[in-house]
Amino acid sequence: QVQLVESGGGLVQAGASLRLSCAASGRTFSTYAMAWFRQAPGKEREFVASITWTGNSREYADSVKDRFTASRDNPKNTVYLQMNSLKPEDTAVYFCAAKQYRGTVHFRGVIEYDYWGQGTQVTVSS
Repeated sequence: QVQLVESGGGLVQAGASLRLSCAASGRTFSTYAMAWFRQAPGKEREFVASITWTGNSREYADSVKDRFTASRDNPKNTVYLQMNSLKPEDTAVYFCAAKQYRGTVHFRGVIEYDYWGQGTQVTVSS
């Protein structure tokens, strides 16, 4: 089992950058595929980015491609989301999620992930 805690959210102006972190408990973090999702008020939770257990492969939603970068540091049990050129439409609660999986497939569905953090608020003003 793994527990996830996100941090790094905040209020920024359009065009700014933020880096989110997701710290995981447990000694088996490196066996988990990780992902970032976000949920804006009144909307469904949506996929943002995923990263394989090795960190060698990433996928992104079209809306964030070329602006966001997912990475992970397995010895530190942490996954990151670097967000650049933020837009007001990026405003949402951001969640990290974990799935125990040591393959190369990327999963974009909420239902695919077994563990979730509590979320961190990102607000981008225009």
